[in-house]
Amino acid sequence: MTPAEKHGNLRVCGTHLCDGAGMPVQLRGMSTSGTQWFPECLVHGMLDALAGDWGASVLRIATYANKDGYAGNPEKFTDRANRLIAMASARGMYVIVDWHWVDPGDPNNDLRNAMAFFKEIAARNRHRTNVMYEIVNEVFQANWSAIKRYAEKVIPVIRAQVPDSVILVGTRGWSTLGASEYASEKEVVAHPVRASNIMYTYHFYAAAHRESFLKTLDRASSKLPVFVTEWGTQSWDGSGNDFVMSQRYLDLMARKKISWVNWSIGDGAVGGVFKKGACARGRFAGTSVLKPVGVWIRQRIRG
Repeated sequence: MTPAEKHGNLRVCGTHLCDGAGMPVQLRGMSTSGTQWFPECLVHGMLDALAGDWGASVLRIATYANKDGYAGNPEKFTDRANRLIAMASARGMYVIVDWHWVDPGDPNNDLRNAMAFFKEIAARNRHRTNVMYEIVNEVFQANWSAIKRYAEKVIPVIRAQVPDSVILVGTRGWSTLGASEYASEKEVVAHPVRASNIMYTYHFYAAAHRESFLKTLDRASSKLPVFVTEWGTQSWDGSGNDFVMSQRYLDLMARKKISWVNWSIGDGAVGGVFKKGACARGRFAGTSVLKPVGVWIRQRIRG
């Protein structure tokens, strides 16, 4: 039985992501790197390994708003995201479509492109019940009111096509609920996005985001529905791995049934889990093709 068959239509219940029967569920999976990079990794063999050998229940598709991504060729990158949605769906996985906006400042500055992208993707996939929409990746140097205003403009565009989908809202300070900008989840609790069936995202890189960030995730997830849509064992700049701290995060997320997605699918990239050249050789299953961090992550996804 595939994850989508087992859990059915997901929805938010209280502070949890819940399955079709209303029971809390934890999804575990991987994110692509930007879909403009590592095309040899984004193939059927990779998805076969991820769904079968790894037992991943969710794939995150990172469509960069710019940086040689969507802004330069909207049709190309919309088609690429749609193809990956179909590939993951055929294997019974859940999918997160991520608008990978990484510029400083107000995300409303790129509102037109974001709305066009989600309108098209949601329309093409209105028949699918396994797709979630992450409407902005990592906002920084912008306050929560700007992010909230952006969310309340983009969400109706998606809801017009898929009224019941789970929507994931990025948070302040590189999606740390403000922790990276000396704020906290209190502003989100006090002023939540005016929409139903939504979750708030949290990102961490364990070698850099230490005790206070772990406590933020613990505290916030008791008040808000939180989905960790990106995390790594390394620092935010890709240096080092801290498996001990990573395991502390994983233990917390398992205990509280917080779903998570690791960064990222790539061979040789900073944060990539595959050895250099593995994708070009078409080898994806097993551990011989993985970096040590890939072996470690695969074990945790497999449970």
